[in-house]
Amino acid sequence: MTTAFDPIDLAGTRLANRIAMAPMTRSRAEGETRTPTAQVAEYYAQRASAGLIITEGAQPSAVGQGYPNTPGLHSREQIAAWREVTDAVHAKGGRIFAQLMHAGRIGHPDVLDGDLHPVGASAVAAAGQHFTADGLKDLPVPRELTADGIRATVADFAAAARNAVEAGFDGVEIHGANGYLVQQFLSTGTNLRTDEWGGSVEKRIRFATEVARAVAAEIGPERTGLRISPAGTVNDMAETDTEETYTALVAAIEPLGLAYLHVAETVPGTREITLALRKQFSGVFVLNPHTDGPTNREALSLIEDGTADLIAFGRLFISNPDLPARLKADGPYNEGDFQTFYGGGDRGYTDYPALTPTA
Repeated sequence: MTTAFDPIDLAGTRLANRIAMAPMTRSRAEGETRTPTAQVAEYYAQRASAGLIITEGAQPSAVGQGYPNTPGLHSREQIAAWREVTDAVHAKGGRIFAQLMHAGRIGHPDVLDGDLHPVGASAVAAAGQHFTADGLKDLPVPRELTADGIRATVADFAAAARNAVEAGFDGVEIHGANGYLVQQFLSTGTNLRTDEWGGSVEKRIRFATEVARAVAAEIGPERTGLRISPAGTVNDMAETDTEETYTALVAAIEPLGLAYLHVAETVPGTREITLALRKQFSGVFVLNPHTDGPTNREALSLIEDGTADLIAFGRLFISNPDLPARLKADGPYNEGDFQTFYGGGDRGYTDYPALTPTA
């Protein structure tokens, strides 16, 4: 029987186990250059025992930034800073993919440089407020991307993927989940276009497909993953044809031979579509399962029964840098401090203890 602690081949990259660290925004890339610090390198290196680390979302362009103090992958300074992170992880024997995240309409001009303004598939604002340096502010109506703007954004993803490889990453994950730009094109609620980028299912999946194709062409499909959240409602999303949309999307990317598909079950009741996509996709299948509370050891049974090839853990990895060892021993587990999840110094970031000093 396959277990979470067995190694796995990820399109030519050997992973020591099947426990992935899920991408989680930590907002510690401070300063005008949006570069990760030595503190960030230490944080990821502490968690190098994960079979695969997927980083926090890194914006592929300046306008793609959604939150304060999130890192980018679109400048020489950012490439150099990320190289310190990947070197630190590799020195500990880890594998690390960069998540490329364009926030789209989930942003605010106060977070962006100069006169930049959030963009989206259509000029549809998300309900709610957004974090800025001056506190919470209403989310604005995004500027609808033109056809030329869409093609430029696809090129931005490809360029950021190239930058990631130059920075030493083992690959990249395209963030197509959680209500950010890629999902904004997929959804009928946020994509009101009537051109070649919206309307029918085939046109709404085009942006995601083109991004995946461009990234795979730039760095190789074996270094490219895609994250999706079927039926997800995060960031004021609503989908009316989930099964048709995501089965069409997976059918479109299947010929590309991507390294993995990462499904995030952000709402209950989506296991049926998860299983359908698992059957449809021939590559490695990563699952961040829906659970009551943080994903825990019980989720490892989904590897044993074949539901997934890797299980992605989020919050438990924040407070337990040596999570694979703790899962194998069935605890004990450190409690996370929610007040330090987004931004701050070492407290709640690099100061969580391991089981042993050498773990």
